[in-house]
Amino acid sequence: MTATSGLGNPRLASPDLLRSVFRQHAAGVAVITAQGGRPVGFTATSLTSVSAEPPVISFGIGLGASSWPVIAESEHIGVHILGEHQQELAATFARSGADRFGAPTHWYEGPHGVPVLEGVLAWLVCRVVARVPAGDHRIVLAEAVVGDPAGAGRPLLYHQGRFNALRD
Repeated sequence: MTATSGLGNPRLASPDLLRSVFRQHAAGVAVITAQGGRPVGFTATSLTSVSAEPPVISFGIGLGASSWPVIAESEHIGVHILGEHQQELAATFARSGADRFGAPTHWYEGPHGVPVLEGVLAWLVCRVVARVPAGDHRIVLAEAVVGDPAGAGRPLLYHQGRFNALRD
């Protein structure tokens, strides 16, 4: 196999290369929540459906994330799919040091004590089944226990370092 023109300027793998490549990948925006001594949560674009039977999802979380100590010990977590009307909510849960559960965030204690955000497109409460080491992150696998897919609106996306709406 020979090199072809049009491939650009290939670079050796690095954290910067990975970030640059994934800026080209549009991803849905979710918020993951859990309850420890206090509610915690963070914005995630790494949410993936893993299995339908049993219903298992996955997401990544950095070991340095403020939510990690609670996620590391939680039996149950909440998964919230955000709508395009929730850019500010996504930004709040992404911002370090923010009061994520203070006003104007609307939430309630859901099944298994998990914080459930109001006004989302869909949510699940899941039982954590594994935390898999992956470099400076953990991949959390969790089985859906209960949820609601009936929220109204269109999904919020993350692309090129900012939140976007889905276009037809």
